[in-house]
Amino acid sequence: MNNNIFTVAQCDSAVNWQFGFQDPATPIAEGIIHFHHDLMVVMIGVVFFVGFILSRCLHHFNSVANPVAGKVVHGTVIEVIWTIIPALILVTIAVPSFALLYAVDETVDPSLTLKVIGHQWYWSYEYSDVTNDEGDSIQFDSYLVDQSDLAEGSLRLLEVDNRVVLPVNTHVRLLVTSADVLHCWTIPSFGVKMDACPGRLNQASVFVKREGTFYGQCSEICGTNHAFRPIAVDVTSLEDYVSWLDTQLS
Repeated sequence: MNNNIFTVAQCDSAVNWQFGFQDPATPIAEGIIHFHHDLMVVMIGVVFFVGFILSRCLHHFNSVANPVAGKVVHGTVIEVIWTIIPALILVTIAVPSFALLYAVDETVDPSLTLKVIGHQWYWSYEYSDVTNDEGDSIQFDSYLVDQSDLAEGSLRLLEVDNRVVLPVNTHVRLLVTSADVLHCWTIPSFGVKMDACPGRLNQASVFVKREGTFYGQCSEICGTNHAFRPIAVDVTSLEDYVSWLDTQLS
């Protein structure tokens, strides 16, 4: 069954020549973007300061301006300054960095668990919290839609035949593994990049704050078809999600 719920206008995907981040849809993605912007201010300041010092050195300390070389080889004050200041900058960066890392690894009591299994070269999904009268859970494979089968306006190399469906404003636990080689389940708008390792379960938490269709791709080179195994997630209202569950279980 094709789970294409949203129109292309509601899709969160990269655009041609995009240089910046995709629009965030989770608190973690928002935190990553804010930390990046704050860090860029510090980095630009350091680059300009170091560039200024280098240009001053080139201007004042050359054979034309100083035909006689100076004999100074050590300065205690300057050594202390350029040790303490970078240390303070690193501590300033570390505080929000550790807070973000803690938030990424924080485990919240989930309302839903989604199992993600990587294969060469497709994804499998399982909603193990929901079962029908026979005790079977919702399971399906998600393959890339061939270019010749794309509907008008669909995104090339990003559309799949079965999308993941998740409810909005709900704590979701992701259990990610692989059935063969290393893969990586990645959705930039979620701030999620979780390795799928054979024989190991990795866990991530997602709380999507808005409805829409979100795209991602495998971020671990896994073979010849690595570039042809996208990820598509429809985030819906709780009512639409329950309706979708009913159709899958019937």
